[in-house]
Amino acid sequence: MTGIRLHAPAPGWAIDADVVVVGSGVAGLTAALRCTAAGLRTVVVTKALLDDGSTRWAQGGIAAALGEGDTPEQHLDDTLVAGAGLCDEEAVRLLVTEGPEAVRRLIATGADFDKTADGEIALTREGGHHRRRIAHAGGDATGAEISRALVEAIRDRGVRTIEHALVLDLLTDAEGRTAGVTLHVMGEGQHDGVGAVHAPAVVLATGGMGQVFSATTNPAVSTGDGVALALRAGAEVSDLEFVQFHPTVLFLGADSEGQQPLVSEAVRGEGAHLVDADGVRFMVGQHELAELAPRDIVAKAIMRRMQEQGTEHMYLDARHFGAEMWAERFPTILAACRLHGIDPVTEPVPVAPAAHYASGGIRTDLRGRTTVPGLYACGEVACTGVHGANRLASNSLLEGLVFAERIVEEITAAAPRVPGAAVPHPAPVTLPLPVAGARTRIQRVMTAGAGVLRSESSLREAAEALDALHSDALAGGGDDAKSAEPGVESWETTNLLCVARVLVAAARRREETRGCHWREDHPDRDDTAWRRHLVVRLTPERTLDVRTTDTADFPPTADAPGSRK
Repeated sequence: MTGIRLHAPAPGWAIDADVVVVGSGVAGLTAALRCTAAGLRTVVVTKALLDDGSTRWAQGGIAAALGEGDTPEQHLDDTLVAGAGLCDEEAVRLLVTEGPEAVRRLIATGADFDKTADGEIALTREGGHHRRRIAHAGGDATGAEISRALVEAIRDRGVRTIEHALVLDLLTDAEGRTAGVTLHVMGEGQHDGVGAVHAPAVVLATGGMGQVFSATTNPAVSTGDGVALALRAGAEVSDLEFVQFHPTVLFLGADSEGQQPLVSEAVRGEGAHLVDADGVRFMVGQHELAELAPRDIVAKAIMRRMQEQGTEHMYLDARHFGAEMWAERFPTILAACRLHGIDPVTEPVPVAPAAHYASGGIRTDLRGRTTVPGLYACGEVACTGVHGANRLASNSLLEGLVFAERIVEEITAAAPRVPGAAVPHPAPVTLPLPVAGARTRIQRVMTAGAGVLRSESSLREAAEALDALHSDALAGGGDDAKSAEPGVESWETTNLLCVARVLVAAARRREETRGCHWREDHPDRDDTAWRRHLVVRLTPERTLDVRTTDTADFPPTADAPGSRK
């Protein structure tokens, strides 16, 4: 344990549970439903409303070997290729073999996927997939439908939920085991102010950290809260340097910030072409799958073409779809484009890469266990080994499903445990709050120095700027700075600064180009030196300990033999 906490008031109220699930996307709600079905007293804590997480924004779909002629082995092969040598093959095998039944259980829960004329699940293709294996709903509203079905099931089953609640820190007992979490309810929930949920098992399903960059497809709630909490609790994180930048995000201008509209890879899967201003299809000849190459390859090709031509975006041309196909297959994207004055039926859509998905996160074993006893993680906040250096399109929803179910199997199989009394650290150390305005500074520093293109000089400048913000906070903001007050905005900024520093430290250490980590000064992949993982933890002195694994395999997360099994 680090003994490090956020600078926050002591809890003024508390409730008891068997399991507390933090997050309400596909991973969190699946875990909560399965725990409730097993008879466990379950509490769901979510930062906004139950359906406000990243799952709702997922357009493309969920990948699984459901179609005729497709097999888990083929899905595995495509995933390993996309992961650029860093996937945990056993984790991927679990994903692709358990995935089809997990999707069918999701359908049984109430999710309604699009069907073909003969009543079968309609399947499409996305980048990196050699077969049609992406199930979708509402054309391009898959995440919204999955979220609807899971939220409805949660409410039907009477699962206790606390909305508008930002999780703060992990509680532990005298033996260092999980004893619950502290959280702050933002006025609209069932409690006010800082409180606690006491439970012997905590499942983190808090999603990603896209808001660490200026422009992202992630919603405003994606501020790295779960990863930062885990680091303060002493857990290890891994592979944070591998941030996937989605190649085709609607370009709204070079200065646009915050959540940007996604143009799903499924648009390319249905036959849209990437072109430059002259209409040239620049992906042809660069990869056997052309526009459907893995996302890192497409993003890099777009960036190179932009550099060559001195432009700020490329185009996605799907005029040949026609008005009817656009309206039926991609109604969400069509509406978003038209909202911003672009009609994809009659003109190419301007697109550019933007931060999309964290392939790394809190390091877990194959049962979702972290390096802190009683603390589990699943979904985007976790690093299970499935994604390696670059996530294969539409594997994220599937990973959330499969590993949430595995966590519940682990929790229910373990001997029932009453949580030990949460004990304060003998000398708790609080993370100082960054000065007012630090959030925007962090985002701009990360976009400039640790975005799609990286180098030692850009990463060094980013590290120095982030260290300065950290030092300013430690020094109380300096004589002229306005100190932040404890509250949601300052706590989120503290979390963003924490994950930004880890990401940059790992990206500087990895001196190669692999997957979605692109070093201009080290343009080649180096399997001899770098086919391994970077594991980071926060020390009690508030410094980062970065180490490299000996091989591409993750070490165990627990003392028990075979904890990766």
